[in-house]
Order: sequence, then C-alpha cells, then structure tokens
Amino acid sequence: MKTTTKLRQMMADENIHIAPGAYDGLTARLVEQAGFNLIYASGGAIARSCGFPDIGLLSINEVQQRLEQIAEVTTLPIIADADTGFGNAVNARRTIRTFERIGMAALHIEDQTFPKRCGHLDDKSLISTAEMVHKIHTIKDAQHDPDFVVIARTDAIASEGFEAAIERSHAYLEAGADVIFVEAPESVEQIEQIAKRITKPKLINMFYGGKTPLVEKQRLQELGYKFIIIPSDMQRASIFACQRLLDVINADGDSASFKDHMVSFKDREEIVRTREYLSL
Repeated sequence: MKTTTKLRQMMADENIHIAPGAYDGLTARLVEQAGFNLIYASGGAIARSCGFPDIGLLSINEVQQRLEQIAEVTTLPIIADADTGFGNAVNARRTIRTFERIGMAALHIEDQTFPKRCGHLDDKSLISTAEMVHKIHTIKDAQHDPDFVVIARTDAIASEGFEAAIERSHAYLEAGADVIFVEAPESVEQIEQIAKRITKPKLINMFYGGKTPLVEKQRLQELGYKFIIIPSDMQRASIFACQRLLDVINADGDSASFKDHMVSFKDREEIVRTREYLSL
C-alpha cells in the first residue's frame, strides 16, 4: 500500500496519531523501531542538524536530500515540513511535485513570509490570506497522487491574533487543504476553541518548552485532533546526551564511565541493519 494511502486511512480512523520528529535516516529508523506508525520530517530539526537555526536558511535541494535519506530507510508515512514552499506559489508548485516524487505522504505549508521563522520564535510576519489561498490552489492543482495530504499551517495567533487564525484556517480549508495546523496556541482554552470551531482534520504541535501548553494525548483525541507532531524533542535529547558524553571524554580520555548511557556496538549495527547489507 502506498504511504499516502496509509496516511489517508489514519485520517479516517478513530485514533489520534503521534509523529515524532526525525531529521535523518538514523532517527527515522529509531522512530519506526519504537513502534510509531508515522514520522514527522521536521524542517527545524533538519536545519539544526546542519548547524543552522530554523529561519529558512536551507535550500529545497538540501532539504530534499535529507528527506530522500529518511524515505529510503523506512516504510512509514512521512509528513514533511515544507516551510513556506521555499518561496512563492511557483516555488510551492515545485515543492509538492518534488516531495511527491521522493516518497513523502504529506506536507505542511505555512503562511509566513519567506524566509520564515520557527513557529515558536517571536516577530513572525505573514503573507496575506489571499496569497496563501493562491498557494494552496497551486499546490492542489500540481498534485498527482489524490491521496497525498496537504496540510495548511497558520502562524496568525502570534501576528494577527486568535480570531484571525480561525478565519485563515477556514479560508485554507475552502481552498482545498486536507488538514489544518494552527501553530503555537498559547492556552488550553485556545486549543479547545480551535477544536470546537474547526471541525475538519487538525494537526497540533506538542513539544516541551514551547509556547503551547502540553495536553494529554487522550484529551486531544477527545477534542478531535487527528495528528500530533513532536518536532525536536528527540534532537534536544540527543544534544543533551552528546554534551554529557563529551564532558566525560574531555575529563577521562574515553567513554567507559558513560557506557550505561550508550547503546552497545552490536545494538547500533542492528539498528542500521549492517548484517542485512553484508549478506548481500
């Protein structure tokens, strides 16, 4: 079954689905091995893994290369972060065709100006509703696979207020978006109001330490949210572990005292399927 069809089936079932944020082939393998049925290819995490902040510095070619690496090593559907489509409507048209071709099951595109900022940074600016609607029309017209899922994200809460975010969401759905992603709600009440006032499928961003309060998975499902993305927590945990390991190596000259916090050599090779490749 196509991964796009798998994702469409998830949209139609009664469950809520969590997509941890992967940023390379290894983290995608870890998500799949942990038993999740969906991967979020986080644009922010991909940028940071290259050493850059999430402010639109990577080109579509750089992101594409990383997405291809992720798609090659997993059978799970992947929701890809398309930022603003890497430019205007013409760029967005190329983006969806590229993402379809390399095996993504969905993308989300946002209404920030280009270059964009991480959704939980301050001082974001937006394009007009009309321009975003045009982008969505252009994306849908360029779409080949009818099961490919187009997710429209709005960052309007921080820039224009909550009511504007709701208005934009309805406009984006009318333009053909399959799922709505209202980024960075600032209270549980806003999360509940989004669910009440937008009845179509919804995605929500849940990560520790952002502007959005954490709400339990069961409560989000009761409210009608369909997808939860957790973009960068795995990366933040990796950064922390690497820093602690480097402290140990700097002090001791080796990593022996850190052994209980590392996977074994054997386990690492199993994760990347070394034996399977060597058998070829």
